[in-house]
Amino acid sequence: MAKLILTQEVTGLGTPGDVVEVKNGYARNYLLPRGFAMAWTKGGEKDVARIRAEREAREVATAEEAQALAEQLQATPLTIAVKTGDSGRLFGTVGPAQVAKAAEAAGLASVDKRAVEISERIKSVGTYKATVRLHADVSAALTLQVVAER
Repeated sequence: MAKLILTQEVTGLGTPGDVVEVKNGYARNYLLPRGFAMAWTKGGEKDVARIRAEREAREVATAEEAQALAEQLQATPLTIAVKTGDSGRLFGTVGPAQVAKAAEAAGLASVDKRAVEISERIKSVGTYKATVRLHADVSAALTLQVVAER
């Protein structure tokens, strides 16, 4: 078992700053190469405090504010214009960064791209669902409308 400090949120494992124990292969082949975690050391306690402080600064301050933002996000479908081919297939995919930019462009609050989870790969024009974690207890379900760029 490997002991790690998470640097980003990993669904089903923990949030940034958490110290977790995972199997060696999962740590070596997935978490460490992608930058989701760093090796735990005795001197790493300072890193844990720094990571938690950064996470708290990024989070929406209170649950009430997060709930209000969640209601706004759920009420407004986000439109994302992307380059497509003749058949409506995208050149690439729509990712969390594009969803966060679309939320800002729609006049809603800024959303951290690391808090956006897209359940399926978006490879063609259409309507899709995504989830945004705004606070530890609050998440919002988004409706994404992917359209061809003119």
